Amino acid sequence: MHSNRIIQVEDRVPAKLLIPLSIQHMFAMFGASVLVPFIFHINPAIVLFMNGVGTLLFIFITKGKAPAYLGSSFAFLAPGLLVIDKWGYSYALGGFVVVGAVGCLLAFIIYKCGTKWIDVVLPPAAMGPVVALIGLELAGNAAETGKVVGPEMTTATVITFCVTLGVAVLGSVLFRKFLSVIPILIAIICGYGAALLTKVVTVGQIMDAFRQPLFQLPNFQTPKFNLEAILIILPVILVIANEHIGHQLVTSKIVGRDLLKDPGLHRSLFADNFSTMVSGLIGSVPTTTYGENIGVMAITKVYSVRVIGGAAILSLVCSFIGPFAALIQTIPGPVIGGISFLLYGMIGTSGLRILVDNHVDYGRNRNMILTSVIFVTGLSGVTLQLGNVSLSGMTLAAIVGMLLSLLLYAFDKLKISNDLAET
Repeated sequence: MHSNRIIQVEDRVPAKLLIPLSIQHMFAMFGASVLVPFIFHINPAIVLFMNGVGTLLFIFITKGKAPAYLGSSFAFLAPGLLVIDKWGYSYALGGFVVVGAVGCLLAFIIYKCGTKWIDVVLPPAAMGPVVALIGLELAGNAAETGKVVGPEMTTATVITFCVTLGVAVLGSVLFRKFLSVIPILIAIICGYGAALLTKVVTVGQIMDAFRQPLFQLPNFQTPKFNLEAILIILPVILVIANEHIGHQLVTSKIVGRDLLKDPGLHRSLFADNFSTMVSGLIGSVPTTTYGENIGVMAITKVYSVRVIGGAAILSLVCSFIGPFAALIQTIPGPVIGGISFLLYGMIGTSGLRILVDNHVDYGRNRNMILTSVIFVTGLSGVTLQLGNVSLSGMTLAAIVGMLLSLLLYAFDKLKISNDLAET
């Protein structure tokens, strides 16, 4: 585990290392992955179950050639919360199913047509602000969950929130080696300790968790479908497709193979979205390939899909252990809010990073206009009412961005733009 020997994707791992390496992968995703069900106010057991199932499906569909762990997707938080507040969680599940199905269709289009058309529909100057809006829309929600604003705010909640956020921030900057992969998990543990000391969480609540039956079925649910709810969630497909391509490129560099060619982007994207579709059908949250686990592979130089599969099986087993799921649910709002505060900001910043990484030239009018219009549309509170369907925030911004991008592309083809420098 500490040697410089690389264990490649298809290699077997010695039995004495398989379990600890698998546990390491499970813990790497754990802090972030269980955060999503908390924010959605559902039992995390179903998410641990689907993380395991989704990862095993991914390994099977990609023929064991693409090492990736599937955890809870953060891209769905903003639209998911809007739908949950208005109609309830069942209708959010319907949206997840449709996004997964559209993602599978997108994988087929990529199989037939390649990926160049994505830059026409959402070029970097549009994709960046759309991704940034996912985090920016949720900033207020993190503060409310953390109880550092509003009537529920107390000295105890503020201390717990600050300890959690402080450890997450400092850990992300200062931790080294394996600890640098799990600063979120460490921050949750430290925040939980602060919550106990400030009595935000009581020992009684912990004891109640251990009184749960040892074996417990995850709480499966079925989706409901509503056109307006679906349209609010649907634009996320653009974000998760972009995120997936990014993760596959990074993983390719780490393992020294072109995963976009073998097993192929169409196959990995299909696997990712098929898992999201199954998640929505059984009551879980959407899944995505996880950067935390890519980080573990980079540090350990262990790329074996057997290790990833082992982590998936461990996650599946944990989902049926009642006290484990109940203990996770005792994590209080100020701890979740403290972590969310940082993560939502990082989602916003990742949108800005798209602009930087793609060297978007803001000396060109089109790029300035695209980014400006999308940001203002998303943050202004403007709502477009189409019959019974209401479009606002990131959803409306993504649609406006796509229409504007297509219009600018048409202007280029007609050679009537005033900045044709790169066409």
